[in-house]
Parts: sequence; structure tokens; C-alpha cells
Amino acid sequence: MHPIAARRRVFARPPIRSEPGAAGGAAALSEEVQSAFAYLPATLIGMIAGVAIVLWLFHAVAPAALWVPWLAAFTILWLLRLAMLGGYRSALRASTVDWARWHRLWIAATLVSGALWGATGWFYYGLGNGSAQTGLVIVIYSYCIAAVPVLANQRGVFFAFVALSFLPTLARVALVGNEDAYTLAGELAIIVSLTTLLVRSYGQALQRVTDLKLRADDLLAQLEAQKEASDAARQAAEIANRAKTQFFAAASHDLRQPLHAMGLFAEALRQRTHEPDVARLVNSINESVDALDGLFSELLDITRIDSGGVTPHAVPFHVGDVFRRLRLHFEPTAFEKGLALRMRGGGHVAHADPLLVERVLRNLLANAIRYTDDGSVLVGCRRRGERLLLQVWDTGPGIPAEHRSRIFEEFYQVPGRPAATADQRRGLGLGLAIVARLCALMQASLTLRSEPGRGTVFTLELPKGHAADAVAGDPLVDRRPELPSLAGRTLLVVDDDAAVRQGLEVLLTGWGARVLAYDGVNAMRSSLGEGDACAADLLLTDYRLEAGSTGLEAIALVRARHGRSLPVVVVTGSTTAALEVEAQLHDFHVLTKPVLPNKLRAMVAFKLARASSDEPVPG
Repeated sequence: MHPIAARRRVFARPPIRSEPGAAGGAAALSEEVQSAFAYLPATLIGMIAGVAIVLWLFHAVAPAALWVPWLAAFTILWLLRLAMLGGYRSALRASTVDWARWHRLWIAATLVSGALWGATGWFYYGLGNGSAQTGLVIVIYSYCIAAVPVLANQRGVFFAFVALSFLPTLARVALVGNEDAYTLAGELAIIVSLTTLLVRSYGQALQRVTDLKLRADDLLAQLEAQKEASDAARQAAEIANRAKTQFFAAASHDLRQPLHAMGLFAEALRQRTHEPDVARLVNSINESVDALDGLFSELLDITRIDSGGVTPHAVPFHVGDVFRRLRLHFEPTAFEKGLALRMRGGGHVAHADPLLVERVLRNLLANAIRYTDDGSVLVGCRRRGERLLLQVWDTGPGIPAEHRSRIFEEFYQVPGRPAATADQRRGLGLGLAIVARLCALMQASLTLRSEPGRGTVFTLELPKGHAADAVAGDPLVDRRPELPSLAGRTLLVVDDDAAVRQGLEVLLTGWGARVLAYDGVNAMRSSLGEGDACAADLLLTDYRLEAGSTGLEAIALVRARHGRSLPVVVVTGSTTAALEVEAQLHDFHVLTKPVLPNKLRAMVAFKLARASSDEPVPG
């Protein structure tokens, strides 16, 4: 060995762990072999340096009969160790390392090296002057020191190496026979003894490091296994989440169909009779349809949010536009319960996604009206620095402190509220869960304050926007035009559900329209030759039709004959975001089933009015 080897580790490779189930000793053996062979390149360099120093010190006094065979022996050993290093590297790359075999080979080479250095001390010490002899002792002792980090955890091999390399030199010094020689030999013996103590301490420390490393390797292996299991579980969860989303979408579409037909037939029944009892029955049916639609919407909303189907698009917008839409939707409900609904602070401009903000406020306001039996509900906006605080206040029963941390969980409803009404029991407890998710998507802060018996306030914090950049409100929200008669109008209806198709036909006919109903694209195509499509004023179609066709095909077929100006309304149970993109590309409006009859009539009247005025129909 050489001091250079004690300072550097070259060609170090990551540790190779033993196969699962192997004994701990196998792992420790692999660590020892890797450590030893990692030092071997530096050891070969050190051997060249040591041989060169000895030749330089004794080249003038050593006979050729001594140094030639001595140099040949070192050369042969050096070449054998170089070949051994190459073989080990090849086995390591091929992952076919026999650790015990390479360990034996390395020990044998180490002991042969120690014997050659011992022979060097025995044969060369008596030659040359005192400086050369001192240099020889330093070189040999340096190899003993350099062996400490490599052999510290193999003390038996270290003692054998020291005995082979240094004891012959120590004996040769003592054989000089004078007092100085004895003194020097004693000093060298003491130094070697201290070195052995150093090996013991170093070996203990190295053993602890090796144990820690092996433990870390085991933990790393466990972590990798857990990571693989976690990745597999995550992939399974993603697949299950997609399946859940697809299931809810499909189930919603299929369940919305009969609900939609029920609402249409109920309205048709109202038109055929003016009895008060029938009118109340129709109102009850429509309320039930509306409630079920709300349940489907909640389920689909939370599914779309969890699956990443909702992306915020922040723009400056007038808070008053949102307030007006909320008032139109909730004022009748509040009035029916005898509550005062107030809106304050609509003149502010916020910077956020107006649709998501409106959905948050809708859920909060619906909850406030649902659980408030007396008093008022206030929706307000006020400025706080460069932020806006949108708040929903109510004078309801409040939320006990022990339940406030859980009300944003799915399906959680505060228990123990006395005499809960049917309206208060309606719903799945998803409204506030949707609110929390939407606020997280917008990175908006949502806080809650409540006092039992006095009411609750929810506060949504948004960035302040600039009025000059604010988007204009929807003009349809602020005005309620008189609905024109459908008399003399011809409407095309395409729906593969017989009940829905029949319900639409009865309802639209009752409003005075002429209705041409088809169960699919093929049926409509066959009637084109009869001129029905050319007489149409509006197309009312489902999105999903028979045999995998879609409403887009029906739109293309009719507009190819009638022109792109033909107004179109797509009534569907599908709620995919892609449908909104299609609506913009193909210039149509979308209504989601079940559609209340008054909403359907308002949409049809709006589309016909815009078409009659030759203005472009917004998609």
C-alpha cells in the first residue's frame, strides 16, 4: 500500500445490495470487496511510486543480482493485480460477482505484496548510508499506515500484512547489533504497536459506518418498494377516478332523460287544464325535477373538479353582474320563505374567474337561504386594501364550533338541528365541499365566522381588478323580454328517446309551433327530399343520438340545406367541457337536461328573435 491510497478513493461504485433473503454477512462482504477494489487503482500507482523510490535510494549500491529479480517480482505482482482489477470490473458490469472468490483473490494479492515489501526491508536495509536506510523504513511503514482504511474492518488480514511487511525490516534493524540499532528497533516496535491500536479504533468506527450504510441501503430498498406500490396505487386510483367520472357522466345522461321527459309532460298537462289542483301538482313535479337536477349537478361538479376538468380563467369583472344573476335566481326563493335578500357593494371590480366565483356564491347563498327561517340574507362586497371581501351573511341557527372544521367535507351535514324542513334535508351535503375545492382552484381564501343562534358569515377574498379592463355583463341577465308566440314557426326536433321526443312535440305544439320530430340523423336525412328541413325555423336536437351519431351531424345536415344562419339549441344530458368548445365552433346554445319548460321557451324565443333580426347568433 501507499499513502496516496489513504487519501483518495478512485473508481468508487454505488454499493451492490445482496439479493432479498440473503444473510447480512453477504451484504457486509460485498461492501468490503467493493471498498478494497475501489482503492486498488491508487494502490497500483502507489506501488510504482514505492518501487521507484527504493531504486532511486539504492541504485548505486544494490547489486544487479538483487534488484533485477526483486523488480521482476514486483512487476509480475503489479500486472497480476491489474489483471485482477480488470476481471473484477467486467464481473461487476455483468452483475456476476462472486464476492467470496474476489475477496480471497484480493487477500492473497495483499499478503504477497506484504511479503515482497518485507523482503525489500530485509535485503536492502544493510545497503547504502543512513539516509537511504531511513527512507526505506519510511516507505515500508507508509504502506502499513495506508493499509489502515482498507483493512481496518479485516484486522486479521491487517496484522498478517504488517507482520509480513514490517517485522522483517524490524528484525534486520536489530541485527545491526549496536545500541542505536536496538533503540531504533524498539521505537519502530512501539510505533507499529500504536498503529495496531489505531486500526482497532478505526475498524470499530468503520464498522459502525458500514452498518449504517447497510441499514440505509435496506431502508432505500424498502422505500423503493413502497414507492413502486404507491405508484401502482396512484395509477389504480387515477383509473378508478376516470371510471368514476365516466360512470357519473353516463349515469347522469341516462337518468336525466326520463326527468327531462317528466318535466315536458307535466308542462303539457298544465296547458291542457286550468284546474288549480293540477297546477299545484305540476309545480310539485317541476320542483322535484329541479331538486334531482341539483343533485346530479353537485355530483358531476365535484367529480369534474377532482378529476382536473375545471380550470380557472381569471379576468377583471364587475361584481354587480354576478349579484344581478344571483338576485334573479334566489330572490323568489327568499321571498317565498319571507326572507329579505339584500345585495351590497356591487360597484367593485374583482380579478378572478367570474363563473367560478358565481358558483361559489350560489352554493353559499343557497345554503344561507335553506337554513335561515327568519330575518335576512346579505351578499356584500367591500374593499380591504388591494383585496375584495365577498361575504354571505345569514341570520340562521349558526354552526357549532365542533362542526366548523368538518362542514367542508363531502356528504357532511351538521347533525342535531331541530325540526329540519324538507328543503333543509334536500341535497347530499356536497355544496360546501364544492365551494372549498373551487376556492382552492382559484387560490382564494375562504373563512367562516358563526355564532350559534345568531347566524353565519362566509368570506371569500379576491384580488381587486381594474374597472377599465372589466368584462361586460351578460345582457340576457338584466332584462326579461316578452316571449313571442311560436305560432307559424316550424321547429325540428331530433332525439332518440321516444318519451323525450314525444314530450317536446306535445309541449312545442301547445305553444303554437309546427313540430317535425325525428328519432335520429338517418330519419331526418330521408325526409329532406320532402322539403321539411327547408321550412324549419330552428333545430332542437339531443347531442348523443342513435348508432353513435351526434347532434353535430344533425346540425351539419340541416345547415347544409338551410344555411349556417339556422338557429340551433342542443338539449343534452352530457356535461363535458368539450361540448362548450363545440358550441363556439358550430354556433349553437346548450341546455342541460332536465330543462324546465319556461327556460326552454325563453331560449327558443331568444334564438328565434335574434335570427329574425339578422344578427349573428352567439355560440
